Amino acid sequence: MSLLATGSSTSSLGSEVSSTNFLKRFKIPRAAVPGFPPPRADHANIAVGERLFLETRFAQFFFARSRGNVNASLSAGDPVVDRAVTTGSSLPGPFAGHAINCRSCHLVNEFQAAGRGNRTYADYARRSPVPAREDGKLFAVRNAPAMVNATVPRSGAYFLHTDGEFASNEALVKGTLTGRNYGWLADEGLIAARHVVRVIREDDGKGPLAREFGGFPYREVFAGRNPELGEETERFRINEAYRLDVTKATDEQVLDGVARLISVYMDSLFFSRDESAEYDSSPYDVFLETNQIPRKVSPGMGETYYNRDVLDHVTSLRKPVYVSPTNGFTFPLNGRFKTLTQEFRFGPQELAGMRIFFNRTKPGAAARAGEQDMSRVGNCTLCHPAPNFTDFKFHNTGAAQEEYDSLHGRGAFERLPVPELAARRQQPERWLPPSARHPRWDGVFLDIPSAQRPGRTDLGLWNVFANPDHPTPQESLRHLLSGEGAAISEEELLPRTIALFKTPSLRGLAFSDPYLHTGRKDTIEDVIEFYIDMSRLARAGKLRNAAPELAGIFLKEEDIAPLAAFLRSLNEDYE
Repeated sequence: MSLLATGSSTSSLGSEVSSTNFLKRFKIPRAAVPGFPPPRADHANIAVGERLFLETRFAQFFFARSRGNVNASLSAGDPVVDRAVTTGSSLPGPFAGHAINCRSCHLVNEFQAAGRGNRTYADYARRSPVPAREDGKLFAVRNAPAMVNATVPRSGAYFLHTDGEFASNEALVKGTLTGRNYGWLADEGLIAARHVVRVIREDDGKGPLAREFGGFPYREVFAGRNPELGEETERFRINEAYRLDVTKATDEQVLDGVARLISVYMDSLFFSRDESAEYDSSPYDVFLETNQIPRKVSPGMGETYYNRDVLDHVTSLRKPVYVSPTNGFTFPLNGRFKTLTQEFRFGPQELAGMRIFFNRTKPGAAARAGEQDMSRVGNCTLCHPAPNFTDFKFHNTGAAQEEYDSLHGRGAFERLPVPELAARRQQPERWLPPSARHPRWDGVFLDIPSAQRPGRTDLGLWNVFANPDHPTPQESLRHLLSGEGAAISEEELLPRTIALFKTPSLRGLAFSDPYLHTGRKDTIEDVIEFYIDMSRLARAGKLRNAAPELAGIFLKEEDIAPLAAFLRSLNEDYE
């Protein structure tokens, strides 16, 4: 297969590397089948982690209806998985007849046959549904984030979830398996943990999920052995470092073992890179390679310098070589992706959008110039730096305010009473979210806003920072929020955390709509228009605790199409 690119005239790409990178990505996709998918052909640790990721018996619904028999078959499944919620009509749930599992909210190709394309381990809902319990909650507070690339290595502190609640994969896994998404109430954490451990110890290996993964009981999988030798045994023989005698280990050790293997599986979910650890399979990546623009940060360079260097390269391009599906380029599906309907293209419009994206406001320029004098400045790389297109930090883009004001009127979020640290410490039960230690706390600022309940909303990082029930991430959060200067007190830092949420990656946006942690934007164009509105509010001083980067965004209506085209060039086939 030859890959052709077009500039002022038709020409060959001039490198076999790109063709090789593309060839290795075009595998026959695994057929979507009802129920549990067959295991990925990966290392045993990943395969077993995937089995645990798919396990439905860890859920509270199964616990409540299995009458103590972890190998029981339910007469009916949890209604929450019978149908998959989307922004339109619902679809038959891939795990109907069972209880909830991780994959219920982090889908891949379950609905490819229904014309809904692939997901990068996200769902289709504005906010993911959760099992119904006595607390009346039916949806998670936030839109389910995509998991692909969520755990890629980074130079700074490690945070997971949009509010930074978890400082490791393992902590996130344990919090999820024993938390509300699996149907457990805040005071049921110990029951949940014991139930998970019981499933591992008593599983007989005869269930439908186990049969997809060799038909071995968990106790034998964790022991790394099976009486019947053969190829299947080797496929699921985990490394010695992950082995455990679950019959003798403590409950805590077994739960930790489960979390470690699911963590290994999470770490296997990433966008394609070549042997040099450079992203290689999106139109953007191919454009960089074709035009000999560096695709990753060199050792000692620093991310900020790298992004300026990329902008310098594209600014100085006199005859850019574009990536196009035409002019002799033979490509699957007539120049389209395998899992997307868009063309595999990086042309003049994408390049124009790239220049807007990488263009940054010079210090002081926004203050000196009027809005009419500024344009085509995305300021995007301050929070979404290449090549990962996220800084893994926390910013307030205005999403919380936009949703709250849509329900309670313009300016309502700015007037919302939020206590200082001293007042929060005096009445933590009123202000902080429930936890295993304090299951009766209200969580007024970890809630979905509604017109019927003014004063309740989601303040993101505010719920985690300086919260004694989340001790692990505190030191890293203080350092991150204080910056490079002297340490700043918690009292001064807490107001700066209002409505801060972790920056998502922009790679693979086609697979993770609807957008924002509120799930309120359906298209990339909608998101760009949102940023235009929020940047204007920030410059006018009408956006509470606005990220300083917002004021430096100067975009107009005519910038939306090229910027959206560039963002779509970050898509790649994910299978």
